[in-house]
Amino acid sequence: MAIYLHDKYAGKIDKKFTLESIAKGRFTGKVDFTGVRTVRIMTPQTVPLQPYKRTGSNRYGDPVEMQDTVQEMTLTKDEAFSMSVDKGNNSDQGGLKAAGKMLALEVQEQCVPTLDRYVFNRIAKLAGTIHGNSTKLTKSNICEAITNGVIALDNAEAPSEGRSLFLPPDKYAMLRMSPEFIGVESLAKESLSKGVVGEFAGMTVVKVPVGRWPANVNFIIAHKAAVIVAQKLNDTKLHQDPPGISGNLLEGRMYYDCFVFEQKAGAVYAEVDTSSSAGSIVATPEITAAGGAISCSTGSATIYYTTDGSDPRYSANRKTGTQADVTEEGTVVKAYAEKEGSFPSAVAEAVLTA
Repeated sequence: MAIYLHDKYAGKIDKKFTLESIAKGRFTGKVDFTGVRTVRIMTPQTVPLQPYKRTGSNRYGDPVEMQDTVQEMTLTKDEAFSMSVDKGNNSDQGGLKAAGKMLALEVQEQCVPTLDRYVFNRIAKLAGTIHGNSTKLTKSNICEAITNGVIALDNAEAPSEGRSLFLPPDKYAMLRMSPEFIGVESLAKESLSKGVVGEFAGMTVVKVPVGRWPANVNFIIAHKAAVIVAQKLNDTKLHQDPPGISGNLLEGRMYYDCFVFEQKAGAVYAEVDTSSSAGSIVATPEITAAGGAISCSTGSATIYYTTDGSDPRYSANRKTGTQADVTEEGTVVKAYAEKEGSFPSAVAEAVLTA
C-alpha cells in the first residue's frame, strides 16, 4: 500500500460501508473475568426420583452424595493494532487524516468485523446441536429446516422469548419469500444497523454479512442467555508526537472470547451445509460398553471423553484418548471428536458393563 502526496485532495475521504457489531450486545450470558484469565463454573448434579418404600430403612432411597461438573472458560483472543499518521504526510494531504477519525475508522473496519467473525464461528462450533443438511436450502425448504431447529430448542426447554435466528444474506433472501416471515417494516423494533430484519416463529431474525459469517453454515439459532461474548479489554489510545514519531500514533487492543454454557448448550443450534465435501461434520464416536474403548470412523479425528457425567465439549475434566481411564461397571462415559477443518461430532454416551 502507498501514501499518495502528489495530487490535490478533495475535502473528504472515502471509506467502506460498515455496520455496528452484530454479536456484541446480542447475548446476555455473563461471566466475570475481572482479575483472571480463566473462570471455572460449577454445576451441581441432581438425582432422579425413585419409588418410595413404605417399610424398612432409607425409605426415600439410599442417600447419594451430590456431585458436580465443572466448565472451564479461558480467554484466548488477544489482538492489537498500531499505526502512525505522519505529521508531514497529513499536512501534504490537506489534514484529512484527523487522528481521532482514523482511530474510529480502524475500529469500524477492522475490530468490529473481526470480533463478529470470531463469535459466529465459535457459536457454530460450540452449538449443543450441530445438524448436517445434505440438501441445499431453497425458498421451498428453508422454513422446514429452521423449524427443525426450533423444535430442537423446544425439546431442550429453552425459553421462547430471547431466541434469535442468525443467517447470511443469501439464506435471508430465501426466507423473506416465505409467508411465515414478518418483515422489519411491520415490527419496527430495532435498528437495521444491528442486522435485525424481521421475525420468524417468534424469533428475532438477524442478517449477518457473509464476511462475518462462518463458512458452510446455513443458519444459527441461539438463546441470548446461552452464549457469552466476553471482552476483558477493548482499549484504544491516541499518542501525539510520541518519541520517534512526528505526528500521531494510534494503538488499540482487544482481549476477548466467546463461550457457550454447558447447561444451556441445547439452546444453541447450527445447521451445516453438508451437500458438498466443503462442509463436513466429524462422525459420532462409538463407545464399547464392555471395557470402555472409544473409536471414531473419521480419520485423524481427536477424541475427547469424560467419566464424571459432564459434557466433554465443555468440561474442564475432559481427557483425550481412545480408552476410558475409568472402567468400573456403571461408569457413564461421554465422548465426542474434533478434526481441523470440520465441525465437531455429536456426543456419544454409554454406561459401562462388567
